[in-house]
Amino acid sequence: MTVAYPGRWNSAAAAASTRSIAIIGGGASGVLLAAHLLRSRDPGLDIVIIEKRISLGRGLAYSTHLPDHLLNVRASNMSAFADDPDHFVRWLKACNIPIGDPTTYFAPRRLYGEYLGELLNEPQKENNPSGRLRIIDAECVGILERDENLELRLADGSSVVTRQCVLATGHDRLTGRGQSLLASSGADGAPLPEPTDRVLIVGTGLSMVDTCLSLMLNGHKGQIVAVSRRGLLPAVHSKTSPVVLQQADVPLGNGLPEFVRWFRDLVRSTEGRGGGWRDVVDGLRPHNQSIWQSWSDASKRQFFRHLKARWDIHRHRMAPQVSERLSEAIADGRLRMIAGRMLDVSSVGMGFAARLHHRNSQIVEEIQVARIYDCAGVIADPEKSSNPLIRSLLDAGTARADRLHIGLDVSTDGALFSQQGMRNDRIFAVGPLTRGTFLEIEAIPDIRVQCQRLATALLSQPSSM
Repeated sequence: MTVAYPGRWNSAAAAASTRSIAIIGGGASGVLLAAHLLRSRDPGLDIVIIEKRISLGRGLAYSTHLPDHLLNVRASNMSAFADDPDHFVRWLKACNIPIGDPTTYFAPRRLYGEYLGELLNEPQKENNPSGRLRIIDAECVGILERDENLELRLADGSSVVTRQCVLATGHDRLTGRGQSLLASSGADGAPLPEPTDRVLIVGTGLSMVDTCLSLMLNGHKGQIVAVSRRGLLPAVHSKTSPVVLQQADVPLGNGLPEFVRWFRDLVRSTEGRGGGWRDVVDGLRPHNQSIWQSWSDASKRQFFRHLKARWDIHRHRMAPQVSERLSEAIADGRLRMIAGRMLDVSSVGMGFAARLHHRNSQIVEEIQVARIYDCAGVIADPEKSSNPLIRSLLDAGTARADRLHIGLDVSTDGALFSQQGMRNDRIFAVGPLTRGTFLEIEAIPDIRVQCQRLATALLSQPSSM
């Protein structure tokens, strides 16, 4: 089994079982991977989750307690197991949640956090009679390779010894962007503004939507100004009939301009048959990772510069109920959308003065606000990470950033590449850390497939490894 012990490394005392796997991170990715591993009936399997949060499965996305913070994926597609698509729906019904049609129901994210938190109970009861899963409430700050074992160093000075480990640390919060002036989110525990205060939100994506809803649900009636480069809101979900595409139908390996022309032609032909762009975007989902992996680095960079913002608002859509709330706020002036960028911000009295440069214009507008919320996104470049484990792996050369610096460099099965380009068959990663290889690896339907494949691969390896 995995061994936890205090103090210095003792090679004689440190001995991990031949089927020991440590998962670093107990958010959605870590819980999903553990759930897939626990479907195995191997009695020698020993799993440990290292997570400093009190509750498993919460992470950034599912830690909210506000009922109006909804999933942006229908309940029918949020099962933890792709081969058991009704698992989440059955859980909702067992909790007596009135969901109606699961293909049109968007569950509160707090409920999904509860679902993930309970996900490990079922396999433990059935397949964990000898305690194959343990939880360690701690933060992992380093990984050292010791002969056949890995020593996972914890912040309290103790260590965990295991044969293999998987990084499932999820999203990293933004740092170094004037946090003395910017609140990181609407759920960061900071005091709310006065009900009539004007506030500024930097970013207009789903994080902005959450913050806007948080303010309104807490009685805020002042103006909310949201600014981003293009000033675009996420699109809205509606019923779709995804187009059916075979791998041979998708132009893999072509340059970005050729792919965009093919995509637009497909949208036009789909609309001509009475469908819409949502049918195309959803029909492409099974092929998105293959498309990304077929592009050159130049095409990938071009996509980030010119198309990613527009792709994101069409790919990651809002629930209809959420869209209605925002539309009402825009119509009555409570929410003002600006395409542009914040030039600078300074303290003025009890608030701030922010200068906003409007896009495609010479207009520079200065506004006085009581609070500024940073919803521009999460850290993509691992070299700017605030996570001590990620920094230590990079500093030691055990890991390296991918060529676009949007994640760690990993193989298609998640194995880390070292600074010298050597594959590590003992340290893997899942979830957003692997976006450089997969791009589309932040939503549950994609992560669950990745976790299932990695669990199968880890369990199929010889136990003597």
